[in-house]
Amino acid sequence: MNPSTSFSIYPLGDSAITIDLGNSIDEQLNRQALAIHDWLQAHRFPGLVDIIIAYSSVSVLYDPAIVRTSKVNCPGGAYGWVSKLMKQAGEEVMGGAAVKGHSFRMPVCYGGEYGPDLEWVARQKGLSGEEVIRIHHSGSYRIYMVGFLPGFPYLGKIDSRLEVPRKDRPVPVMGGGVGIAGIQTGIYPLSSPGGWQIIGRTPVRLFDWQTDPPIRFQCGDEVEFYPISREEFLQWKNP
Repeated sequence: MNPSTSFSIYPLGDSAITIDLGNSIDEQLNRQALAIHDWLQAHRFPGLVDIIIAYSSVSVLYDPAIVRTSKVNCPGGAYGWVSKLMKQAGEEVMGGAAVKGHSFRMPVCYGGEYGPDLEWVARQKGLSGEEVIRIHHSGSYRIYMVGFLPGFPYLGKIDSRLEVPRKDRPVPVMGGGVGIAGIQTGIYPLSSPGGWQIIGRTPVRLFDWQTDPPIRFQCGDEVEFYPISREEFLQWKNP
C-alpha cells in the first residue's frame, strides 16, 4: 500500500478511537489528518463527545452507551460501529483535495528582554543574533497542532540552521513568547513554565476567552513572522 494513503485504527480505552496516518511531522500527513477531522465533523453522530487532531492522527471520543442505543444494527458494539466510520473517513479523504487554512503575519520583537535565549541560540549555531532573526522570520510555517496551552500553535518546520534542543528543565515564559525546540517554533499564548528556547515575543494576543472562537489559530493555518522594535511592541494595540 502507498505510504501516503495508508492508516491504522486502534482503540484508546473503551470510549475513544484513533486513526493514525504515520508517526512523523509531515505536511501531507497533517493535511490529510485535517481533512479527516473535517469529514468527521460533517458526519457527527449521537454519542460523539469530541474530535481531537494531532500532527498526523485524529482521535474520536464517544459515549458507548449512546452509540449502542442510537444504532439499531451495531455489529461489534459501539467500537465496531465507530471504527467502521473512521475507516470510511480515511478511505474517502486520503488522496483527496488538500485543506487550506488561513494565513497570518505575526510581529515579533526579537532578543533582549523579549528574547532571552536568542544569543544562546546564535552561539550554539555559530551565527550572529541578526542571522538568527533573519532566518527565523524568512520562513513560512504550518500549524501542525494546537495544544499544551489554549491556542499554543506547534509550527514547522524551521530552517535546519536553527534547530536546537529544549531546555533541560522548564523556566517561566511570558505570554507571547516565541520559541524554538527541535525542528519546530511556537508561541506561548499565556505566561507559563516552558522549555523552549525563547528568541522573541509577539504583542498579539493568541487567546481571549471573551471572543468566539477564543483562540486565534487553527490546525492547517500558515504563519509568517516579521520583526518589530521595542517601541512598536509597547505601542501595539490588540483588536
